[in-house]
Parts: sequence; C-alpha cells; structure tokens
Amino acid sequence: MRGEPNIAAVAALLADPGRATMLTALAGGRALPAGELAALAGLSASGASAHLSRLVEGGLLAVEQQGRHRYYRLAGGEVAAALEGLAALTGPTRLAGRSQPPEAEALRRARSCYDHLAGELGVGITEALEAAGYLASGEGRALQVTAAGGAWFTATLSIEVPALRPGRHGVAHRCLDWTERRHHLAGPLGAALFRRLGELGWISRVAGSRAVRVTRLGRDGLRDGLGVVLPA
Repeated sequence: MRGEPNIAAVAALLADPGRATMLTALAGGRALPAGELAALAGLSASGASAHLSRLVEGGLLAVEQQGRHRYYRLAGGEVAAALEGLAALTGPTRLAGRSQPPEAEALRRARSCYDHLAGELGVGITEALEAAGYLASGEGRALQVTAAGGAWFTATLSIEVPALRPGRHGVAHRCLDWTERRHHLAGPLGAALFRRLGELGWISRVAGSRAVRVTRLGRDGLRDGLGVVLPA
C-alpha cells in the first residue's frame, strides 16, 4: 500500500542468517571491520562484502574508511532498538532446569545495547530510577526526568540532564530488553549514564563481547545510590 512503511524490505534484509549475525555483532555500538564480521558470520570475504553492501544500501548500516579497511556500524539507535525488539520475539532465552553457557549468562546479566546499558543490570537500574521517582512515564515510549531525578543525576553522577540534546523520543525513552522482557533506559540519558558508569569505574566492557562487567566499586555505588543489589 502506498504511503505505508516498507516493512517487507527491512524484513528481507534481516531474514538471511549471515546478515542477522553481523547486525547482532554490531548491536553493542562498536564499529567492526569487514574481515571480522565475515569471520563471525562464517562467510567468505566476497560473500560478506555483498551482504554488507545490501545492509548499507538498506539503511541499516553505515560504513567509514580508515586506511585500507572499511569499518561498519549500525546506522543508529533505532536499528539497535529494532534488533532488540525482534530478539524479544524469538522465545525464551532461559530454559528451566538448564544452565546457560557462560557467555550467554554474561550477556543476560549486563551488556551494551548500542550506546546504553541492557540486560538484568540495565533493567534493574531503570526500574530503580522509576521507583525512586527520578523517571516518570511520558507519551508513548518516552520517559520524563523529574525535578528530583535531575537533581539526583547531577549530585550522584555529575550528569547535567538539561545539557543533553533530545533525540527522536526526547532525552530518555524505554527500550524493550530481549532477555528480561522488560524495559531498560535508552536515549541521550541512557547513553550518558552508560558512559558515566564507565568513567567512574563502576562497569567495564568485556573484550570481544557485548557483555559488561560490574566492578566492586560499581556494586557498592549502585547499592548505596539506588538500592540496586546485584547477585554475587
């Protein structure tokens, strides 16, 4: 139908397992070279190049040249949110009575979702911020930072909310978490929070993975500042 969004075209881009694997690898917000993406997807260099070209043409990826290498990244946070939402439709990620592989469990606990924090940690922080009255529901997916919330972000994390440039959904919005089936904080505030927790040494990225590790300093800070108590 004319005037309707072309969902089928995007779905066709996501339908190929190789392309889906490469998109998922980029969901952590980092740019990766074509060779690394090819290896992750189990594709030849020429095959990966063809798939990457289609993803760029389809508006899902952006590419930049650095020397002899071409680096690919997601075209924006909306692509990451779409991937996260689709992943939430794929069925349960945990099976009763069965242990999860260490990497899967690490991703479930805490991971990056493009430029913000996801997983059990991301959801826990978001729900604690709402319970404390620092975030309130807005229109649609939007979240509003309350006066108390603005003061808390400044005093506790040195994040000046008024200085953040609003995005498409404002300064803060909900993003459906594919492992927890609940929402975590996204948008400019979510990105600022993710960066600041790293600067404070509360979290650190796991090399070669989207997983995020919470430090002892972070456990203490999250417990004292928000009442978020993480499992050992």
